[in-house]
Amino acid sequence: MQVRTRTSQVALEDAMDAIVSPRRRQILRLVWDAERSAGEIAAASDVSWPAVSQNLGVLKRSGLVIERRAGTRRYYRADRLALGPLEVILRQMWVRDVGRLKELAEREARSRRGRND
Repeated sequence: MQVRTRTSQVALEDAMDAIVSPRRRQILRLVWDAERSAGEIAAASDVSWPAVSQNLGVLKRSGLVIERRAGTRRYYRADRLALGPLEVILRQMWVRDVGRLKELAEREARSRRGRND
């Protein structure tokens, strides 16, 4: 069980590291709904073909992108299931931070009411 947890943790950290880059997030959005070649990704973005290729490698190694070969061409698409654990963590962080923001707003509102009384 510990090996599975550790492996899951490493995969999650790899996924988080992969999406830190704005370029990789842009590429991930481009392959989210449609399978595309590296050339199509480069043409649809402001990223050069070599940079697309390098970033696709990072996304593939992190498990966020799946590659399909068809003859000499390679096509890429997002692996949405791989993003599940990352989504859970981001949702937890969002809920926690929204809760803190709500507390601060309520505290500020009470403070202002106290000054106006």
